[in-house]
Amino acid sequence: MNALLSIIIPCYNAEATLEATLKSVVTQNFRHWEAIIVNDGSTDDTETIALNWVKNDDRFKYFTKPNEGLGKTRNFGIEKAQGTYILPLDSDNLVATDFAQDAIAVFEENPQIGVVYGHARYFGEKQGLWEVDAYDFKKILAANYIDACAIYRKKCWIEVGGYDENMPYQGHEDWDFWIALGVLKVQFYHLNKITFHYYVSKKSMIRSFNASMQQANNDYIFKKYSEQCQQHYLDLFLLYQNAEHQRTAQLKSEKFVIDLFCKTFFGFSIFGLYKTKK
Repeated sequence: MNALLSIIIPCYNAEATLEATLKSVVTQNFRHWEAIIVNDGSTDDTETIALNWVKNDDRFKYFTKPNEGLGKTRNFGIEKAQGTYILPLDSDNLVATDFAQDAIAVFEENPQIGVVYGHARYFGEKQGLWEVDAYDFKKILAANYIDACAIYRKKCWIEVGGYDENMPYQGHEDWDFWIALGVLKVQFYHLNKITFHYYVSKKSMIRSFNASMQQANNDYIFKKYSEQCQQHYLDLFLLYQNAEHQRTAQLKSEKFVIDLFCKTFFGFSIFGLYKTKK
């Protein structure tokens, strides 16, 4: 296994967690890697921590730039990457010791595979296992369930033009990226094991989202992939319907959201159409 893995670590005010993240990179089983740390305009001691690692291990590379957000920062790091494979790693998460070794073995044996990912274990303010399902294009079109911490061929990133930098709010670039790869029929491989540890904190970026921010990003995604949404509208409805059955207490509100979505993007009520077809 001589292929180089580029680990992309965007940082913004990460002094509390970055040390542990970089330690997880060094202690993994796979040895042929580079780690590209990109400081996205931090105002804390992130730079000092990063430079200490760069000084002691030349596989670490450090860049700093003005604050521009997660999508641009990931793209910036990947543009600097020399590796055949890319692993985006948030500066508060920990990569599992055997993830890269196992993933690259899959890539080397299966040239048709473009992405390898697995389960996660929560730590911090939440404990437990995050079980992630196999990739399904219709399911990922409806909502994201695969974290950015996956390994993929750099050529996949090139083919889709990188992470979308134009979303209304930062935080769902990985969702868009997985959809874009699905449109290109890229094959995903699910490792049935824990591949990283996911840090949960009240300060996490995604927790800062309010309903209007979430809706703005949803609207952006659904409009961008309106052709695919219309092609799979009934399957998307059934996915939402199954979710409703699991949340019976919210049944009425869920139907309102789905109907509003369909009227907005398809121009008709899917509930009326579904009843007609039945």
